[in-house]
Amino acid sequence: MTDEPFETTENARRDRREHGGAPQNPDDDALARRTEEERVAAGVDAYDPDDVPPATDEPVPTDLRDTEEYQESEAELRREESEGEIYPLTDRHPFPPSHYDRS
Repeated sequence: MTDEPFETTENARRDRREHGGAPQNPDDDALARRTEEERVAAGVDAYDPDDVPPATDEPVPTDLRDTEEYQESEAELRREESEGEIYPLTDRHPFPPSHYDRS
């Protein structure tokens, strides 16, 4: 135990109509938050589970070939190759085309 005074993070206002002892209806949620803060401060728990951000909902795509953008670009390349707009580099065509017809 530490000799430090207990500090609460909430501004709990007391009802003057109640007696000076413990309240009739204690706030269980506030007690649970303070308990978890104390467990983390004492080193019993490594972290407060309520302070951890949620994990991502959507899985990260593992194969880019499954994306719509990749499939669209592949279709565009097949179309350009079938129409002769692009061609593989060979001895006859050692350089890529200098312009692309988009008519």
